Amino acid sequence: MKIFHVPCLEDNFAYLIIDESTQEAAVVDPVEPNKILQAANQHHLNLKFVLTTHHHWDHAGGNEKMKQLVPGLQVYGGSVDNVKGCTHQLDNGDKLQLGSYVNILALHTPCHTKGHISYYVTGKDGEDPAVFTGDTLFIAGCGKFFEGTAEQMYQSLCQTLGSLPKPTQVYCGHEYTVKNLQFALTVEPDNVKTQQKLSWAQQQRQAGLPTIPSTIEEEWETNPFMRVDLPDLQARVGGKSPVETLRKIRQLKDNWRG
Repeated sequence: MKIFHVPCLEDNFAYLIIDESTQEAAVVDPVEPNKILQAANQHHLNLKFVLTTHHHWDHAGGNEKMKQLVPGLQVYGGSVDNVKGCTHQLDNGDKLQLGSYVNILALHTPCHTKGHISYYVTGKDGEDPAVFTGDTLFIAGCGKFFEGTAEQMYQSLCQTLGSLPKPTQVYCGHEYTVKNLQFALTVEPDNVKTQQKLSWAQQQRQAGLPTIPSTIEEEWETNPFMRVDLPDLQARVGGKSPVETLRKIRQLKDNWRG
């Protein structure tokens, strides 16, 4: 299994997921179709389907054009998310196969939107799995609660995504890492792992390189929205439960100007 980043718009990423044995590929959130096709042609890929994380235009806005450019292309999206151009609706636990070795599991991760889907992808034995989290889980952050509640985000982040194997590579929808880590240090100023990751992320960006992927293990270590079970963190923001703490941290982030 191979994964290619395709930078889109100002700070979005689309991703090509490739089964190397067949050169079949899926694309996650192809908001700039011409860029996607250029990358697919460059690597001699046979595009089979689109995986849409959620209905916002900067993720789903390229779906109709993709279908025009690639006849027969299947477009997947969450069953309650009303995704543009969707040909196949997905619910939690639905499975897809790409080529010979790539398996894709749909995980319902609501809050940012009601029907947000994250895609958990496994390849051959010995390859690290990957998860495409759209705007639910960012590196050291999470999406705004546009259509859901703190309870839903806690379930999506800490239970659904948090239960994935620790080496799982996290591919999110936007390059927000530096700002997210700077904010994380306002919540946990003494977190050495966060300090180290911020320094690394700043170097990556200065070199024009992405900070993605992270891993589920790194998120447990540095992402304040996933660390809300910790009594110290709860005490810092005045939360009496993990969910209340998550709600308070999101409010702080929404008002933070960095």
